[in-house]
Amino acid sequence: MTILHLIPVGLGQADPERWLPQAAREITTHLRYFIAENAKTARAFLKLVGTTVPLQEISIETLKPDTTAQEIDGWLKAVPTDQDVGLVSEAGCPAVADPGALVVARAHVRGLRVLPWTGPSSIMLGLMASGLQGQRFAFHGYAPVKAHERDAQLRSWESASHKLQQTQILIETPYRNGAMFEALTATLRETTRVCIASSLTCEDESIQTRTVAQWRKAGAPAFEKKPTLFLFLAS
Repeated sequence: MTILHLIPVGLGQADPERWLPQAAREITTHLRYFIAENAKTARAFLKLVGTTVPLQEISIETLKPDTTAQEIDGWLKAVPTDQDVGLVSEAGCPAVADPGALVVARAHVRGLRVLPWTGPSSIMLGLMASGLQGQRFAFHGYAPVKAHERDAQLRSWESASHKLQQTQILIETPYRNGAMFEALTATLRETTRVCIASSLTCEDESIQTRTVAQWRKAGAPAFEKKPTLFLFLAS
């Protein structure tokens, strides 16, 4: 039976030995079929990990926003029964805050075995290192771009955080990190704790948790153009 392997991809340029288990690396090196968001970056990942199969002989299907269930079924059906297929994200764990969930859903419908491999998830790593509530949390993806909508959404999430004692987690496009910092420190209560986690697993990794009042005094960290996760918990 064909197995769909969910293979994590690094969050930066760190050596795969730091974040991908040996068993997962060995599986990856032998696969001939992959589904990825971007074939070019998938090949760069495979080159980094190393493959026993020449890259030009590896088939990579591209998962796009408009990819249909029928197309995915066709990809999975085309994999020989004695071969497995790997699903990779642009970064982090497949199908977590990632369109790969549709591929996993179709694999279950087709009766394939789905095998997730452990690896870096910025959501989990940031939550672990934040010191915030790890029992109850919500990941929201991106906040609205328009300032008034963003600020209203942050207040709504803060209200839920206070009521449920639930950590709120969001991401932002790296070039808007500064704007998000300004919005958080201007909108949230002074006592709300905010964690800013940048470049997770990389050499320049930075994880800092402070109250909004403390962040206002300290100023923004050096996180411009760096992948960053924002977490907060209202007291």
